[in-house]
Amino acid sequence: MDSKTLLLKAIQAEKRLGCNNGAVFGGFDRFVIQQLEKLAGKPGGGGRAETADFIRLFADYGQVSRSKREEKLEKLWHWLVNLPVSRPAPRRAQSQPQLETQLEAKEKTEAPPARTAEKSQGLPAQLQYVKNIGPKRATALQAMGINTLRDLLFHLPRDYQDRSQFKHPSQLVHGEKETVLGTVVNVQELRPRRGLVILKALLRVEESQVYAVWFNQRYLKEQLKAGTELVVAGKTDRAYGIPQINVEEFEIVDRQDLIHTGRIVPVYPGSGQLNSRFFRTVIYRLLDQVDEIAPEFLPGQYCQQHSLLPRPQALQEIHFPQSWTSRELARRRLAFDELFLLQLALALLKGTEKTAPKGIAHSPVPLPLEIEFRQRLPFQLTRAQERVLGEIYRDMAAPRPMTRLVQGDVGSGKTIVAALALLKTVASGYQGALMAPTEILAEQHYWNLQELFRPLGLPVGLLTSSKSKKERRQLLADLASGHLAIVIGTHALLQEDVVFARLGLAVVDEQHRFGVRQRALLREKGNHPDLLVMTATPIPRTLALTLYGDLDVSVIDELPPGRKPVKTHWLNRSRLDKLYAFIREQLEQGRQAYVVCPLVEESEKMDLEAATKLAQEWQEQIFPQFRVGLLHGRMKQEEKEGVMEEFRQNRLQILVSTTVIEVGVNVPNATIMVVIDAERFGLAQLHQLRGRVGRGEYQSYCFLISDTQSAEGRARLRIMEQTNDGFVLAEEDLKLRGPGEFFGTRQSGLPELKVADLVKDLPLLEGARQLAFRIVEEDPKLARPEHRLLKEELKATFADGLDLAQIG
Repeated sequence: MDSKTLLLKAIQAEKRLGCNNGAVFGGFDRFVIQQLEKLAGKPGGGGRAETADFIRLFADYGQVSRSKREEKLEKLWHWLVNLPVSRPAPRRAQSQPQLETQLEAKEKTEAPPARTAEKSQGLPAQLQYVKNIGPKRATALQAMGINTLRDLLFHLPRDYQDRSQFKHPSQLVHGEKETVLGTVVNVQELRPRRGLVILKALLRVEESQVYAVWFNQRYLKEQLKAGTELVVAGKTDRAYGIPQINVEEFEIVDRQDLIHTGRIVPVYPGSGQLNSRFFRTVIYRLLDQVDEIAPEFLPGQYCQQHSLLPRPQALQEIHFPQSWTSRELARRRLAFDELFLLQLALALLKGTEKTAPKGIAHSPVPLPLEIEFRQRLPFQLTRAQERVLGEIYRDMAAPRPMTRLVQGDVGSGKTIVAALALLKTVASGYQGALMAPTEILAEQHYWNLQELFRPLGLPVGLLTSSKSKKERRQLLADLASGHLAIVIGTHALLQEDVVFARLGLAVVDEQHRFGVRQRALLREKGNHPDLLVMTATPIPRTLALTLYGDLDVSVIDELPPGRKPVKTHWLNRSRLDKLYAFIREQLEQGRQAYVVCPLVEESEKMDLEAATKLAQEWQEQIFPQFRVGLLHGRMKQEEKEGVMEEFRQNRLQILVSTTVIEVGVNVPNATIMVVIDAERFGLAQLHQLRGRVGRGEYQSYCFLISDTQSAEGRARLRIMEQTNDGFVLAEEDLKLRGPGEFFGTRQSGLPELKVADLVKDLPLLEGARQLAFRIVEEDPKLARPEHRLLKEELKATFADGLDLAQIG
């Protein structure tokens, strides 16, 4: 840490202590003068004259009043923060020549093991034959998903401890976490009260002393012999005038083992005996052979163009960084690799579509069935819907298969766009399929499309795992014969016995739950049919590029005219009486309300119990003059349809539900959405629920009920109050919860991102994408000699996760 940073931290500590000259052991004033002398004449140090003025200013700091001390601190603070930033190479923070000499001598006698020692031995065939592993540890590693040397090398640190900066006792800042290297003089065992044992080791650091203190760790006494050299780290305190460190981490200095101290030390995820010390020891040795285990696969010119470290060096630095700067450069390279390989796979998939055998060329002009349908529509499409539909129709008319993603905010009208695309394929003599991630969503699409296509006499079928054998047999026969024009289903559509007569268009309602593999499997049901992917919620640009990089993107960025923004309010339970009064007023005006129950992910049964209890309470105690209905996931399809129809007809004024109403329900007369325990839902889910109201001419309201004290939960609810823009909410959701939580489940066929951060690495992702698509354009099969290692790396990364047969 440089002198400027040390001074700023010390000033903060001194202010906290009431300017008592005690923030640094040995005197705050002496520390300031010492650090100012270091700053004098250094680049960015402010110049000798200015520094000398401040040295004089602090010469009498210990004798003046508190108000004068505060003035001096303010002057020094403002001067320091306005100094230009200098970035010297990281080094140990030493204040005493003797300490520097001591450590230099120590390093000469304690050099790390030579890296060339094991290179000639070759790579062991199995993990158990690696030094320090053996059969038992190899089994434990396999339980962690570490099966090969490569897996072990890519078992990356979860954190780091900076043990490179050993402080002299005179440098210790009160209340800060510091690291000291010293020699044990003696150890006391204290028992101030029952149940509390304190070990107090006096350490000698040159001519000074410091106490190291452990609580309730009596077993350590045997290790803390007089003369033992220790590195201790923890928060500093003071005892009887001697600085004290309440030890959080410590290490006995081993003259043959400097990989655990004296540097920035990696901390690994582990279990049982597989602790950080084990991983440091094994991986440090393994890095001798990094060129064989994980060779560079990017040609040199690409590394230069994107300012990337060579991969072997990046792996060295991510495990054992020489500085924080080199650690970030290593992270950047490994993040680039993850994003680049994913984009390369997607570019190859997209390239395959372009060179695929001839697909289906749908009619470029509207056919009679389409014209009749458009004439029957009771509303006009928005400009955005017409634009996106035009893009879809152009793709469908082309001889190559369409691969298009349609994004749109809640209520933007994606369903009608998908319906018109399905109608185009049916009118052209083909069949259409729509795959949804859950039975409930599939059923909702089924209801909607049935209602839309009933006047045309188009048969629509529903295929889910809950169908009876007889119903399933009949539906499959109708599909295979071509009698059934459109089928809606879940992943049940992917089963082998599902055969289409002439599949022309596959529509996939993603909701972030299907991966590349599932989309490909559905398309294999036909002879290169067109593919249309819809997202149930807007997704941030980074995720769109990551998950849908093989697709062309259309965005419906306009809501139907006349829609009033839904007003959103976060309420705690103490205000429920006022909410009930407001709902009663709305219902008396003829409006309707949804109430969504708390989400209990562990148990559908508990969901049902909570919903049933709430419905009963609202019907009997709160709104006895109105009819309250109940909708939940365990109801049979006929029951659900009955309840929804009653709600649509306003024979039910309140609908209590689990999250089955999240997507696809359209009741324009419903103007109130109440979400109980709203903190349990992600922003995307809350936005979807809010989207169930505000679909008619009346002002609508969304009430989020929550007493949460969680900072993240409160942040989510505040954002919901502030904006109705789904794209803004999606970005915020990604920042708050990360991509794993954003999706709720890992994407099939896509590798887990261990290093890349989809929030902050967007520029890196865009660079990786440009390079990947350029390489595939120039070398579609990765057949050039310079791409041989790249092809091998791609296959090793994805294994069976993506269909990359086209690259050989």
